[in-house]
Amino acid sequence: MKLIKCSAIGVALLIMHSANINAQTKSNPWAGAYAQIGVGYESYIPKSANGTTTFPGVPSYTNTGTANHANGPAAAIGVGYNFGLSESYLIGIGAALYPGHSKSASSTLATNVGNSQIVKTGTYDVSNVFSFTLIPGYVIDKTHLIYAKIGYAGSTTNANSPGNYPQQSTKTNGTVYGLGYKQFLSESIYAFGEGNYAVNRAKPVTILTDNGATVTSTSNATGYDFIFGLGYHF
Repeated sequence: MKLIKCSAIGVALLIMHSANINAQTKSNPWAGAYAQIGVGYESYIPKSANGTTTFPGVPSYTNTGTANHANGPAAAIGVGYNFGLSESYLIGIGAALYPGHSKSASSTLATNVGNSQIVKTGTYDVSNVFSFTLIPGYVIDKTHLIYAKIGYAGSTTNANSPGNYPQQSTKTNGTVYGLGYKQFLSESIYAFGEGNYAVNRAKPVTILTDNGATVTSTSNATGYDFIFGLGYHF
C-alpha cells in the first residue's frame, strides 16, 4: 500500500512538472508556426576568378573573369516554426525563397594571349535563391523579438554572352548568416526586418564557346540583403 502511494505521488509530480514546462512554452508568445513576406534590397558580389582558355590544337592560355555587383530590389517568402524553450528563449527552423531573378550585371572574361588580351563581355543574374536556417531567438517582451540565423543557402547563377557562348546556368551553395527583429502589430500579425549575408563555396565551371574554345573557371561569390515585411503567427 505504501508503495502504491509513493508511485502515485511520483506520477503526480511528473504531471505537475510536465504541465509547468507546457505552461512556460505557451507563455512564450512567439512559439508556433509562422509565414511571412517581405521586400528590400540585395547585392550579389562575384569574386575574380582565374582559369584557362583552350583552343583546339593549341596550348591553353590563362584567363581572368570579373563581374560587377548585381544590386537591386529583392522579395522573399518565408515559413517556419519556433519552439519555445522558456519565456525568454526559443529555437526556430525556417525556410525562405527569393522568387524571380536578380537585376542583371555585366561580366568580363580576359584571355591572355602572348602580350595581348582577348576580352569578351556578357551579363549575368542570380535566380532560385533559397535557404534553410536554424533560428535562435530572445524574447524582449510579449511583443518584441530579436533573433539570429545560420544555415544552408543555394542559388543559380545565369551567365550569358551573345556571340561568344550560350547561356550557362550554374547551381551554387554555401552558408547564410542573419540577424533580425520582429514586433507584433496585433495578436497574430507582426512586422519584421532582417539582414542576411551568404558565402558561396567555389565551384568549377566549364564553358564551350561558339568558336570551339573551352573555358574553365570557378563560380564564387558573396551576397547580402535587407528585407522588411509582414508576417502571420498561427
